[in-house]
Amino acid sequence: MAKKNKKQTTDTEVEAELNGNNGDNDDSRNKKKLKKNSKRKKIPTVSMAVPASIIDNVPTLELATRLAGQIARAATIFRINEVVVFDNKSNLENDSVLDNLDDESGAAFLMRILQYLETPQYLRKALFPMHNSLRFVGLLPPLDAPHHLRKHEWGPYREGVTVKERDSNSGATLVDVGLVKVWT
Repeated sequence: MAKKNKKQTTDTEVEAELNGNNGDNDDSRNKKKLKKNSKRKKIPTVSMAVPASIIDNVPTLELATRLAGQIARAATIFRINEVVVFDNKSNLENDSVLDNLDDESGAAFLMRILQYLETPQYLRKALFPMHNSLRFVGLLPPLDAPHHLRKHEWGPYREGVTVKERDSNSGATLVDVGLVKVWT
């Protein structure tokens, strides 16, 4: 049998072991910690790009609204973080159904419908004034997105809108957060 050689330890290695470094210097330890923390904190953003010309090819306002609703539903189901609507129209002539809607382009129409559907139902009346392009959104089913809490559901936070000020003495403000009672 061969004799095993013992490892010769130096004074610096012993001091490093006593200090808890295990031979690593502080810079390499900090880099390892930063690398681990950065791996944990990076959450990817999933985006979806939609051309505005998809709305220009639809014959009626009702069908255009339903198409926008289907885009919103797909984005909700697949947990898309961001929907980018780009205007890919090269000519100025517009033969779409949206011609008579206050000169609104397909991109503006699609953005308005998507923003409306992304807003929780109890906030829509307060945040969106009456508009001709929103005429058929009542036909669309609700998205049931995770941040659209119902009255009986509870979450860490709720989106709300300021209703009116109570008293100038109290300084409190009434907020509608979709519950039965308006909160201060």
